[in-house]
Amino acid sequence: MSAPTSAAELYRHGLQLLLDKDIPAWVALWAEDGLMEFPFAPAGWPRRLEGKEAVADYLRHYPDRIDLHDFTDLRIHQTTDPQTIVVEMRGVGRLVQTDAPFDMTYIAVVTVREGRFTSYRDYWNPLAVLEPGTDFTGSSR
Repeated sequence: MSAPTSAAELYRHGLQLLLDKDIPAWVALWAEDGLMEFPFAPAGWPRRLEGKEAVADYLRHYPDRIDLHDFTDLRIHQTTDPQTIVVEMRGVGRLVQTDAPFDMTYIAVVTVREGRFTSYRDYWNPLAVLEPGTDFTGSSR
């Protein structure tokens, strides 16, 4: 694939990398000082990851926890800033440890500068992680 030229193209490329379980390549899409936020994270879960290394550490074991199969219902909305998009989607797959289904709804506000993610606010469903056996990030909460 040629280098993504828009925020939407970069985002779609990133989703494919997640499906391919290529976390290092996904992290490479981030600016060094990128900021990832989880405004709805429950108590004990990270709400803010500052910098590319923090994002890498958070997602390092993700494929060991979740086997993603698809991102369905993907809708990317352009904003008045061409470098900022709003994304709606569902991530579906299974939890590796229990083989239970994984089905998470997401809304994200993503900003890209110079072909890299600089801001990613991830509004995922916190109720799903409050169920027993759903430590799907492998991060230190």
